[in-house]
Amino acid sequence: MTADLVDIHAHWLPTELFELPPGSPFGGMRDNGGELFLGDLPLSIRTEAMSDVDAIVADMDSNNVALRALSPPPFAFAVNSAAEEYIDTYNESLARVVSESSGRLAGLGSVRLDDAAAADRQMASIAQEQILSGIAIPPLLHGSSLDTGILRSILRSASNHGLAVLIHPMQLPKPEWPQYYLANLIGNPVETATAVASSILGGVLEELPDLRICFVHGGGCAPDLLGRWSHAWHARPDVRAGSTRNPRELFHEPYFDTVTHDVDALALLRKQADKKRIVCGTDYPFDMAETRVSEFVDSCGLDRTVLAENGRAFLCHELYPADVS
Repeated sequence: MTADLVDIHAHWLPTELFELPPGSPFGGMRDNGGELFLGDLPLSIRTEAMSDVDAIVADMDSNNVALRALSPPPFAFAVNSAAEEYIDTYNESLARVVSESSGRLAGLGSVRLDDAAAADRQMASIAQEQILSGIAIPPLLHGSSLDTGILRSILRSASNHGLAVLIHPMQLPKPEWPQYYLANLIGNPVETATAVASSILGGVLEELPDLRICFVHGGGCAPDLLGRWSHAWHARPDVRAGSTRNPRELFHEPYFDTVTHDVDALALLRKQADKKRIVCGTDYPFDMAETRVSEFVDSCGLDRTVLAENGRAFLCHELYPADVS
């Protein structure tokens, strides 16, 4: 297995945008002696790992990654305000980094999450420029998921404009998860599974068959719950009210990345999902990243060439051909 990998799940934020969008629930990011903090919370990340392109490419070289798609860290999603200037600055900066990367970097930009028409205009601009591959959005927003409200509208626009969509959880806090990093360890997989279920049972994937959508962290809890969803779809009219196809069928439609941290978990995902929809991810540069990704995918018996083809298909063949070097 000598082929290089395509990493569709990694994060980047330039230092000039460390203050985060106006109204961000997390406060701003800051550098403290070369280490990155979110407010007063240490992120266990070197600042350069998040913001410096040379550091990102060096990490790629050490992990056999030929192409890496950068997207905003989830706390940079503009969930609480009309942050059009912040988002446009991010997308312009990301497009510049991608353009100057000699084919090593791809980009998944940001959109407004408070105004469907404004988000559609931003996606139209991204599609017209043909530099970024798509966008990244959260799985939940103000108590709703992908099947309703603005998130469904954004998915519809992304499909219309031919843009890929990466769904990344926001690690939303809950009173029952006050410690042990449970907001991440339990919260992130649950957020993602909620979005997968909503997209399947809510008819989103049936409405938008051409949508290139990827759920990170191996789909969270979704592979373990698929049998339960399928049983309920047959047993309960309310569960199948929004869809006409069995969840097991529709689970073959989305892309899922490999960030599972476990050979058996990834084996279950591979059993449930379409083999052409499994893509390589790292979650760089977070402490929950798969830091030795080439060794991990090899140990799971995955073919790097197939992973790379799948990754380029998700990002878009036309922008990232197989001879990228």
